[in-house]
Amino acid sequence: MARMMYDLAGADPALRFSPFCWRTRLALAHKGLEVETIPWRFTETETIAFSGQGLVPVLVEDGTVVSDSWAIACWLEERYPDRPSLFGAAAGQAVTRFVNSWADSVLHPWIARMVVRDILDVIKPEHRPYFRESREKRFGTTLEAWVAEREALLPEFRKALQPVRLTLRGQPWLAGATPGYADYIVFGAFQWARCVSPFRLLEADDPVHGWRGRMLDLFDGLAGRAPGHEV
Repeated sequence: MARMMYDLAGADPALRFSPFCWRTRLALAHKGLEVETIPWRFTETETIAFSGQGLVPVLVEDGTVVSDSWAIACWLEERYPDRPSLFGAAAGQAVTRFVNSWADSVLHPWIARMVVRDILDVIKPEHRPYFRESREKRFGTTLEAWVAEREALLPEFRKALQPVRLTLRGQPWLAGATPGYADYIVFGAFQWARCVSPFRLLEADDPVHGWRGRMLDLFDGLAGRAPGHEV
C-alpha cells in the first residue's frame, strides 16, 4: 500500500518542525502504519496543489488525499477501526476536539511568542522573506519584537499550562492510562519548539517536562530521534 505524507521541513530536510505534522506522524505510529514523509517548504504551494489547499500535513494513501491534522486523525480512526484507537470512543473523540481547539487557540500562540523568531535560523534563506512578511503581518510587529520579552513572559506561559499539569499529576497521559491523540496534539507544540529553538520552556521538576520526555520515547523514540535541541 502506498502511503505518503507531506511534512514541513527546514533547510535540513531531516528537520521536521510543524506541530500539526507531528500530530499526524504520531497518529500514524499509534495506528502502526508506516508512511513515507516528503519534505515540503513554506513556498512550495504548487507541490500540494492537488490537495485543494496550501498547508501541510497532507496524507496520500492509495489515491485518497486528506489534509488538516484533525481531519486526518478522524479519517485514520474510521479507516482503521481494528487498530488501536486514537480517541478511545465517540465521547473521547468529542473531548479530544476540545483539546485540539485549546492547543490551536491558546498553546500555539504562546509557543509562537517563545520561539517563532528562531524559525528563521532553520529554514532556507530563500524562504525567509516569505516567513518574515507573513508572520509579521499576523503579529503586527517584527519577529524580534514579538519574542523580545519571552524571558519575562515565561512564568505566565508556564502558568497557562496548569490544566495540563494538573491532569498529568493524576494520570500518566492526557488520554488516561495510555497515550492517545490528545497527547499528540499537545506534544506537537512542544516538539515544534524543540526542533527550532534552544529556548527552554519547562523546568525539570514540572510534570509536563516528565510527560514530554515520555512522549519523546514513544514508538522507539520517533520524536526523540528527530533533529532538535536538548530539552
